Amino acid sequence: MLDINLVRENPELVKKNQLKADRKTIEVDEILKLDKKWREKKLETDKLRSKRNQISEEINKLKKSGDDKKAKILILEAKNLPNLIKKTELESDNLQNKRDTILKSLPNIISKQTPIGKDSTENVEIKKWGKPRKFSFSIKNHVELSEKLNIIGFEESAKVSGNGFYYLKNELAILNQALIRFTIDFMRKKKYEYIEPPLMIKKDILTTSEGMESLANSIYEIKDTDLALIGTAEHALMAMHKDSLFKKEELPKKYFSYSMCFRKEIGSHGINEKGLWRTHQFNKIEQFIFCKPEESEKYYSELMKNSVEILKALKLPFRIIELCTGDLAKWKYRSADFEVWRPTTKSYGEVMSLSNITDYQARDHNIRFLNEENKRIVIHTLNNTALATSRILVCILENNQNKDGSINIPTVLHKYTGFKKISLKN
Repeated sequence: MLDINLVRENPELVKKNQLKADRKTIEVDEILKLDKKWREKKLETDKLRSKRNQISEEINKLKKSGDDKKAKILILEAKNLPNLIKKTELESDNLQNKRDTILKSLPNIISKQTPIGKDSTENVEIKKWGKPRKFSFSIKNHVELSEKLNIIGFEESAKVSGNGFYYLKNELAILNQALIRFTIDFMRKKKYEYIEPPLMIKKDILTTSEGMESLANSIYEIKDTDLALIGTAEHALMAMHKDSLFKKEELPKKYFSYSMCFRKEIGSHGINEKGLWRTHQFNKIEQFIFCKPEESEKYYSELMKNSVEILKALKLPFRIIELCTGDLAKWKYRSADFEVWRPTTKSYGEVMSLSNITDYQARDHNIRFLNEENKRIVIHTLNNTALATSRILVCILENNQNKDGSINIPTVLHKYTGFKKISLKN
């Protein structure tokens, strides 16, 4: 959430940000009212505690001097103080909870680079690479190609697990592992530290990062436990340093993580069509950085460069889209999507997402560092998909298909697959 001091000291900035995010500014005023009442109540509680301590000291002095009469009067007065303190503490806590509930609903301060817009139709293309291939034959989609080559099992998985799952077979399963191995080697050369996270994490970790809506619409909860299956490795990577205090010399912390991910995909998209593009289970390699506030934009550019290099290495035509204010999740300072060309849909489809979260999530997880003045400063965090194999498999199958239904494997993956082409077996 936002720093309460920012709302106190610069409410006009926060209000302007509310308008950018197409939200009402009245929430800021409500926070300030509650915060004023909370501070007053807190001061009242502190005064009562101070009075209790003073009376206690005075009682001890009177007893030592033998003035029991005055001591008894003060003892009677002191008896009422614990209940008064408890009452004011409860009122103070209630005010703070009300204030923080609204505070948590406010979006992150949005970057000046973020274009103003109401929805995804107003996102802005900032880079394009590669020319979409022109085919001299009638092309097939990845489902038709993979089923003909016997490298996937959608019908089998539908019987076993329902829609949104799949069996990867033979060369496609090997290609999936090749993509993972290639990306791991790529990120290790960049000197990022490799992490394999737990696939279940506590629900409060998820709600701290993204709120209850994400838990309801996206995440699989484990019955009779406080755990949920991860929808992305970034939450586990973030929470790995919950309540941590770094020395400035320890930053940045650069991680990348391979994991299986699980998502309900409830909502406007759903799982309505056969294929690998939108599934309940998928493999993903995530990049994640903890850094000093003044360096987060530098690392935003670095993470973007990593994804550009990966897609260029795979020779997949792509573009980068800067998300507008109306398409920006509330915890994001700025964000960009990487989209690869799909010849079957004649459009670009999202395969990676880059975000600078600044201090928004780290504050809730209490992740800080000691700066040059020895002050505890909330850290900045960034994340970016390095590669999600299912969607990249779709792009490779559809962009690299041949007239006879075979698939050319990107050259950079040959050493991992052991084959250069997937062909129909006789």
